Amino acid sequence: MNAPKTLVQAFISCRLDYCNSLLYGISDRLLQRLQSVQNVATRLVTGARRRDHITPVLRQLHWLPVCQRVAFKVAGLVHQSLAGAAPAYLADDCHLLSDAGLRPLRSHSNDIKKLIVPRTHNKLGDRSFLAAGPRLWNDLPPGLRQPGLSFDSFRRSLETHLFGN
Repeated sequence: MNAPKTLVQAFISCRLDYCNSLLYGISDRLLQRLQSVQNVATRLVTGARRRDHITPVLRQLHWLPVCQRVAFKVAGLVHQSLAGAAPAYLADDCHLLSDAGLRPLRSHSNDIKKLIVPRTHNKLGDRSFLAAGPRLWNDLPPGLRQPGLSFDSFRRSLETHLFGN
């Protein structure tokens, strides 16, 4: 079982992960096509039959579904942007609500590290990192948005959170 898993990770999983943050917000139909590639790869590695439910098999391999892999990548980029480890063109798109100089509201007093989500005027703007990153970040539980959380701890906690959804 190790050889097929290694081959699938080398040739298929890396292709699913390559630039997958650009896939945020694509149509469900296109996302389902990518998910079917991952499902076939999962069945190849485990020997599961076509009629077997794939979600438990994905969990057994500890592989996130494609939609959650995309969210994982975008959230990781936002975390790196806030930590100062991302390129400037990404870090410039992430502005903390507390740093905006806006008058604090009672509804925002208990929020940890919320980001400003800019208004967009079309679907393509909604998919951009400028809007999608902060929106996805603000939807994360407060425990994941803790200041000073290392990137490795963040990744482990985020993966656990996404597996729970």
